[in-house]
Amino acid sequence: MAGEKLPGVLILDIGGTHGVLEDIAALLKKHFCLITMKEFLENKREMSKKIQSIFVFECRPTINQELLESLPNLKVIGNSGVGVDHLDLKMIASFGVKVTNTPHAVADSTADMGMALMLASARRLVEGNVFN
Repeated sequence: MAGEKLPGVLILDIGGTHGVLEDIAALLKKHFCLITMKEFLENKREMSKKIQSIFVFECRPTINQELLESLPNLKVIGNSGVGVDHLDLKMIASFGVKVTNTPHAVADSTADMGMALMLASARRLVEGNVFN
């Protein structure tokens, strides 16, 4: 099976309230064998050897020492966001694992929203919208 030859990536889940979005999961499937946290926990012995990366989406799954100790082939943690404040970088580095993130992924959207909020505030748009 082709999926078996791809490196494994640990994700919390696909879809739902906290899972990776379906579109992102489809993209990940092109390059990785997706392993959900449920699958990992049901068969730690076999799955732990396959996982070479973790994809953190909306700060999940939580990266702690216990998880890192159970993944002997882990090489990289990819964070799908700008900041990495929710990750203990020193602890992760002590396992020889690299951390990546997407610092410019939402820069334009954030700037647009900031400008919109400043203009709305300066022009009292919200107040004017409810004025009869």
